[in-house]
Amino acid sequence: MSGPLDGVLVVDLTRALAGPHAAMMLGDLGARVIKVENPGSGDDTRGWGPPFAQPETGDRESTYFLSANRNKESIALDLKDDADREVLTTLLRRADVLMENFRPGTLTRLGFGTGVLAELNPRLVVLSISGFGHDGPEGGRAGYDQIAQGEAGLMSLTGSDPDDPQRVGVPIADLLAGMYGAYGVLAALLERERTGRGQVVRTSLLAAIVGVHAFQGTAWTVAGQVGRAQGNHHPSIAPYGLFRCKGGSVQLSCGSESLWRRLCAEFGLDPETPGMATNAERVGDRQRVIELLEDAFANHPAEELLARLAAAGIPAGRVRTIDEVYTWEQTLSQGLLVDLEHDTLGRLRLPGPPLRFFTPGPDGEVETTRREHAAPPVLDADGAAIRAEVARSADGVPRRPQAT
Repeated sequence: MSGPLDGVLVVDLTRALAGPHAAMMLGDLGARVIKVENPGSGDDTRGWGPPFAQPETGDRESTYFLSANRNKESIALDLKDDADREVLTTLLRRADVLMENFRPGTLTRLGFGTGVLAELNPRLVVLSISGFGHDGPEGGRAGYDQIAQGEAGLMSLTGSDPDDPQRVGVPIADLLAGMYGAYGVLAALLERERTGRGQVVRTSLLAAIVGVHAFQGTAWTVAGQVGRAQGNHHPSIAPYGLFRCKGGSVQLSCGSESLWRRLCAEFGLDPETPGMATNAERVGDRQRVIELLEDAFANHPAEELLARLAAAGIPAGRVRTIDEVYTWEQTLSQGLLVDLEHDTLGRLRLPGPPLRFFTPGPDGEVETTRREHAAPPVLDADGAAIRAEVARSADGVPRRPQAT
């Protein structure tokens, strides 16, 4: 179970997706993550379904919860109960990281404001994730992914046209906020090596989406152009998108003039056709480019097209369904599925961590990627053990059992 963050203790007060995803990222890297949940109900996402994974015993877990909580322990604590608050206080005294995604001000009302936390543990790194930021005129707003996708402009860029705003098919604001949060925590832990002190890291669903506006952001801030949804074709590169062919479709990308010329040569087109000789011209008359290529592809099935595009060196691909992705040999080769043993559900196969690690040496690289992972915990699965560990530890620190 070791990894780059072996020995780091994370107390995870988060729920739903942004915070749990951030904590899971650290758990994947070897940190010990103790997930603190409400007694009785636990993390909200335990009830977010269907679908549910339901064994014969009648116990069930939502597949939503299973997606964001591997490599964690669970303890149920009532933060309004003095005894339970003392357990949390003991954990925080020596924890390395605390993660929370309450509404701004909630942690302070519970008696764990940043000043209190700094007194309890000056080395503590605190990650706080909110919907729209912790201050500003709308800092107190509740944050939900689809609302943030709309408010932060992402839905205006996604869809078939400007009158068809669409959300991204996964909770991308939550996921990005979690990723930015984990990235900020790692930076704060690194800085702590120099200063000896922790700090508060804050991000939000709003900040996470604005942070990935990329060229759509600078198109406005620099050139004054407002990006709009335009379906499956790139706003600044042509041809780059989804093209119909016989019985299906393919995606291709011509990110350079040399690729455009290769594409034209493969399908008998003139790359110097007036109005199409440069990328800027093609972007300005994108619909004509689409029609030209779809006419050229009309009599070719997708598999044949993909083979020809690959032979010509043109980046191309298909649109796979989720089940196709998880049975694709390339996905399997990258370690993106992990098999786990769950306390009540038995053997599970879940999507796995997206990082791999290698140690270079004179005879080549040796992969050191963590192979064994813990299944998402049943509510309070580790509660009794953690309470006992806290009670008997001389310094109040729950320790990872030493390898034998």
